[in-house]
Amino acid sequence: MQLQELTTERRNRASENLDSMTSLEMVTVMNREDAIVPRAIKKALPEIARAVDIIAKSLSKGGRLIYVGTGTSGRIGALDATECQPTFGISAEIVQFVIAGGEDALVRAVEASEDSQELGERDMAARKPGKRDVIVGIAASGRTPYTISALQYASRKGAATIGIACNRDSELGEIADLSIEVDVGPEVLTGSSRLKSGTAQKLICNMLTTCAMARLGYVYSNLMVNLHLKNEKLLERGIAIVETLAQVDREVAVQTLEKAGMSLPLALVMLKANIGKREATKRLRLAGGSVRKAIEG
Repeated sequence: MQLQELTTERRNRASENLDSMTSLEMVTVMNREDAIVPRAIKKALPEIARAVDIIAKSLSKGGRLIYVGTGTSGRIGALDATECQPTFGISAEIVQFVIAGGEDALVRAVEASEDSQELGERDMAARKPGKRDVIVGIAASGRTPYTISALQYASRKGAATIGIACNRDSELGEIADLSIEVDVGPEVLTGSSRLKSGTAQKLICNMLTTCAMARLGYVYSNLMVNLHLKNEKLLERGIAIVETLAQVDREVAVQTLEKAGMSLPLALVMLKANIGKREATKRLRLAGGSVRKAIEG
């Protein structure tokens, strides 16, 4: 398929006079177009849910989730991967990212790298993907050589592969084990896939990691119970979580956290199950870190 035939490359009739509009007219058009994104994602929810199941199953067996992409798509994968560690209290090894051009590409454009199949394969090979891993390729066009070759390499090594694209019948979707294709229509600024396409990709990544981590027990109710209390804001959040879930006052919450070595999961299990630190530690270990399972014994 030629580039100009892709939905993400077509001109948007609603914004043809963009440079002649007032500021209010421009932001109104953009806001109207952005509202299309969640509706488009809704159509792909069954595929996204399947992806969540695949990721949760792989991570439960000690595997990794590795995002791969170029440009905006690569940066979105990097953002989601980087934020999983503080949000869920997990090791940085569990959710990773590969971006064309390396970490330098996070702060400056390295467009030439996205055309290289060799670089895609090499960069993915460096992560040694295997049967327990899930590789998520992100490409608005669905035809980026770097991302496609990275997914193909991972697939040959036995990893599960998922493709996220913003065009239907994409090459990325064809080669991935599971395809998530969300047609958000032409961009307000023609071809600028950092707009609606980027928004769609970010929303999908939010779902994949948040829901997979919830399935794995890194979330209790809708609270981040695996936070590491490293600064004042996080400490206050942790105290509030203990107060809320254990229904205790601030003094008891702080005292229990101190007894637990400032481990939020440990403090919660101690209070909710009414047990000591030693037993709570054992339960968490046997429950694979799941606070709910540890509390239920």
